[in-house]
Amino acid sequence: MIYSNMPLDRCTNQRKNKRWLTAQFNHPNTLFCIVNNDMGLFSCDENSTKAVYLTQQQLSNLSLSSCIYLGKKIDTNAGSSVNSSAGSSRASNIVKESDQSFFAVNLQSLHFSTQDSLAVLGQWQSLRQVTANLSATDAAIQALAKALIHWHNTHQYCGKCGNISRSTEAGHARRCSECRNMSFPRTDPAVIMLVEHQFSDGVARCLLGRQASWKAGMYSTLAGFVDPGETLEEAVIREVGEETKVVVSNPQYITSQPWPFPASIMLGFTAVATSTAIDISEDDLEDCQWFSREQLDNVQTGSRDSISSYLIHAWKNKKIGQY
Repeated sequence: MIYSNMPLDRCTNQRKNKRWLTAQFNHPNTLFCIVNNDMGLFSCDENSTKAVYLTQQQLSNLSLSSCIYLGKKIDTNAGSSVNSSAGSSRASNIVKESDQSFFAVNLQSLHFSTQDSLAVLGQWQSLRQVTANLSATDAAIQALAKALIHWHNTHQYCGKCGNISRSTEAGHARRCSECRNMSFPRTDPAVIMLVEHQFSDGVARCLLGRQASWKAGMYSTLAGFVDPGETLEEAVIREVGEETKVVVSNPQYITSQPWPFPASIMLGFTAVATSTAIDISEDDLEDCQWFSREQLDNVQTGSRDSISSYLIHAWKNKKIGQY
């Protein structure tokens, strides 16, 4: 599952220690992930795409206060482009953890001269543009960096009193400058479900819909955000009903996926339809249909980086679902 399997230990307890954090910031092996308006820096060629990480020496006048600590690498197999002479990570003799930490940096916090110098090191690309050719390690780190930078950009003010808030706890919280209220990065839960039904002809079919803005012929599983005071299972039943008027039961959790576009986690389910008539007149779907496994061979089922694609292909191969 792309964007999952985070290769970093987030060091939740250690990062609150200013002395420890400063040591990580100044360590020669530490790398910095630059985010530019939700875009990352990548080196791209015909065969591969790699995330470009920088050293502190390449970022003049960089301050710890402008950085967000992402974590310390656990998997010592790098596979990323590092434009520096820094040595490779050394595996610990005690645990499978390297001495290489990662920080996220908002490009806008860097000096103009430093911003200009980065253009020759790679290309600014949105994460989803390059995911198909990106390593799992790079995809997960870039997703985390993007999500945290986005949160800071959109939560500059205290939600309680309206005054300016400032980054604290290594960038994993913000504290109001006046009332001292603390706020933390949010993640919006969304359910995404593969709805199935065994029809009277003995053929199992799944329910897929499409929006008008998608490219022609593309269909996906239904999805929607979880409401306050609602269980995940209730959200599955409600969302399918609201979008298609199809009644479902027995939601079964399958897996989840971080989805920092901009700040969600997708919670994958299957569900069994107890009705089959489709009515999309009260929703924004352009079309919704039932598809057999054989029909899926001729249907575009969304981008490969999404959990929707995973659910559809897993159902097609009879790895999930009842039918």
